[in-house]
Amino acid sequence: MDFQLTDDQRALRDGTRELLAGRFGRDRLRAAVGDPALDRALWRELGAAGFFALRLPEEDGGVGLGLPAAVLVFEEAGRALLPGPLVACQLLAGAVDGVAAGERTVGLCEAEREPVLWEHPADCDELILVERDAGHGGDGPGGAQGRTGGAYRSASDRVVCAPFASIDPLTPLARVMNVPRTESLALDVRRLRREAALLTAAQQLGSAARTVEMAVRHAREREQFGAPIGSFQAVKHLCAQMLVRAEIARSAVYAAAVTDSVLDVTAAKLLADEAAVGNARDCLQVHGGMGFTWEADVHLHLKRAWLRAERWEAAREAEEALAAGLIA
Repeated sequence: MDFQLTDDQRALRDGTRELLAGRFGRDRLRAAVGDPALDRALWRELGAAGFFALRLPEEDGGVGLGLPAAVLVFEEAGRALLPGPLVACQLLAGAVDGVAAGERTVGLCEAEREPVLWEHPADCDELILVERDAGHGGDGPGGAQGRTGGAYRSASDRVVCAPFASIDPLTPLARVMNVPRTESLALDVRRLRREAALLTAAQQLGSAARTVEMAVRHAREREQFGAPIGSFQAVKHLCAQMLVRAEIARSAVYAAAVTDSVLDVTAAKLLADEAAVGNARDCLQVHGGMGFTWEADVHLHLKRAWLRAERWEAAREAEEALAAGLIA
């Protein structure tokens, strides 16, 4: 049984990395910290490259690939800290006109969250609210029990919301107070939740892998007592632990992309969250005092990892779902 990436998958991953490196390099990343408004030109370029239409059938103008391909693309987006409502636009490309081409953007919120948070509210043309039916809960990122719930759309200017302080300077937030449920969408909410969790986990994986690279590079370049700090055992152990976390998360995320199982996705999200947060913290440690400065990029990975860890099933929910699955 071969679990290695195919040549086409490698080409997709490398092409996405090259696109993002050229259009969203470090200079653009730092500029976005000061001005987190969505880069519409980049968004349209992503749409033209098939980023959002990746899984749409070819007859509908899509690329016709599957969930594993989307995971590879979102891993690269997480690695580059690409901002924007990426998960929402990927999942709703076939349901909302203009999203697949990058001409329109859409937000996605979970109704039962408290608070209900909307990412990039000023940049979204409309908001989709997904909710479970009454009595439906504790069933993982897609729902293993009960009914599926519903999805409702509303123009962004009709949503009542208030600014909400975001820990991530690249992800503006608003607290949703009320969404007019004027139009329902025929969506498989269980699947949407499950795939949202998996694509978020893929972004966490990309961030975890990137902070390993950042830590190793700094450990090779930074010298103390006449030697690179990477030659010291304590730093070696930190970097090795980071690599182990990232590779365990990679195995879980890739496996969940193939099986599309509720419990596999739950485990992947939990492991990817732990890898992203833990690796960013250890990367800060390897960088020492420099890592805590605003000029370093390490804190951006940590803040984004904290934010994603609370999206589409937090650790406490994942642990409960996995425990229930083991008992069952």
